[in-house]
Amino acid sequence: MATKNKLVQWTPAEVKEELLKKYPPKVARKRAASILINEALSNTTPEIQANVRTIPGIITMRGCTYAGCKGVIMGPTRDIVNIVHGPIGCSFYAWLTRRNQTDAGESGENYMTYTFSTDMQDSDIIFGGEKKLKAAVQEAYDLFHPKGICIFATCPVGLIGDDIHAVAREMKAKFGDCNVFAFSCEGYKGVSQSAGHHIANNQVFRHLVGTEDKEKEGDYKINLLGEYNIGGDGFEIDRILKLCGITNIATFSGNSTYNQFATAHKADLSCVMCHRSINYVADMLETKYGIPWIKVNFIGAEATAKSLRKIGQYFGDKALIDRIEAVIAQEMLEVKKVLDDVKPRTEGKTAMLFVGGSRAHHYMELFGELGMKTLSTGYEFGHRDDYEGRAVIPTLKVDADSRNIEEIEVEADPVAYKPRKSAEELKSLEEAGYTFKEYDGLIPDMDKGTLIIDDLNQYEAEKLVELIKPDIFCAGIKEKYSIQKLGIPLKQLHSYDYGGPYAGFKGAVNFYKEIDRLVNSKVWSYMKAPWQENPELSATYVWE
Repeated sequence: MATKNKLVQWTPAEVKEELLKKYPPKVARKRAASILINEALSNTTPEIQANVRTIPGIITMRGCTYAGCKGVIMGPTRDIVNIVHGPIGCSFYAWLTRRNQTDAGESGENYMTYTFSTDMQDSDIIFGGEKKLKAAVQEAYDLFHPKGICIFATCPVGLIGDDIHAVAREMKAKFGDCNVFAFSCEGYKGVSQSAGHHIANNQVFRHLVGTEDKEKEGDYKINLLGEYNIGGDGFEIDRILKLCGITNIATFSGNSTYNQFATAHKADLSCVMCHRSINYVADMLETKYGIPWIKVNFIGAEATAKSLRKIGQYFGDKALIDRIEAVIAQEMLEVKKVLDDVKPRTEGKTAMLFVGGSRAHHYMELFGELGMKTLSTGYEFGHRDDYEGRAVIPTLKVDADSRNIEEIEVEADPVAYKPRKSAEELKSLEEAGYTFKEYDGLIPDMDKGTLIIDDLNQYEAEKLVELIKPDIFCAGIKEKYSIQKLGIPLKQLHSYDYGGPYAGFKGAVNFYKEIDRLVNSKVWSYMKAPWQENPELSATYVWE
């Protein structure tokens, strides 16, 4: 039966079969394990294949290890000079490509608008680039005198063997008042940008966290991990936290500073947004300094309220809990007003979400508030625990690619380790239903029969849209225009296009209005790519 005659009548099994039909048999078998039909019973979670190499030749939506380390984790830090050691092309990802917003603060230090690169040429690849790197580090120090300089290795650097760590140690010793350290985050080092997150987490913890011991002022001190201030999300979350009287010691790493990282061990609780990008730091903070961590989500009004209440419950102070409830009540007035207006136009609409670790799961709640159904979803760089929940971690096997990532040993600090709660207090909270260092994963929150796809590629994205015709598709910039040419609006949730913030209460209001405009505009139905009207070239594959 022709696709155009079937539209939404396709069953999940038929959709999966159609997605796999064009692949050679060996490729189809491998991709089949990453395309899961959610048929979980109440007490089981189906297993998905994730965090495996993208098949060569497939146009993946993923980024590389360098992108995860430099672009995601360290890039949003405003007062550290980040030097990319490699050809200039890699530095495309070193200059505001994710719309991480910053506020220079009282110090005025903000290097986010600069791109620092050694701009390696052919001669540097042949004879080595360490001399050029030293000169670049020296120049950055002379110009800015920053507290920290970070060096990031790109693929050619790893291949020719430049010792960026030796350079960092030499320059740090020479300066005396500037912390210089490096990241071996060559793009090929892992299966996706997730490996870069891990490498960044390790080095930040090793070289930065705990290096300043001055006490931080304020009550109810937390760290906010996995928040990158895309479109101003972090500003909105900080606004809410201040209204509640909660002190945010350090954000990892939207609009963050050297001092925030250095004093993160002074917090009493770590709140993790995107666990896939930052959970390693949360675990190490707990092991070394005794700071427990919880999973939170500030994407969505109800999710924000739930997360604030969870923070209040942890501290157990009635004054804080009452203040949180007052803030929620006040903020929800505008949220409810806009939602009551928008929801009649969005209720029953459908969405597909394919974005980075945790984000697809977070935004499902926002679409749920709008009365919309998520038909299919998945992550670019997720691991099985992102899909199935943290409980699955002990059963995971360490593969060859994961062994490329250094595992650092962390022990309780003999001086700074201080349990924030006694064993009795922790037990009391847990008996009341409180959960620490836990997340359920994406699959349990998906409806039965929906499709969950890891490492979706360009072909599969277009085929999904062709078969199921969602009302909106959410992904990244690489997919944006090809999907819109199919007549479906695409909301870019990696850097929000030109919108945001979408976190917190004001962010939810912004999102409601944006999705209302997108799914109820008729312009998309008139979209048609030139080749759809006048195809000029056709071909067959060798296996057909």
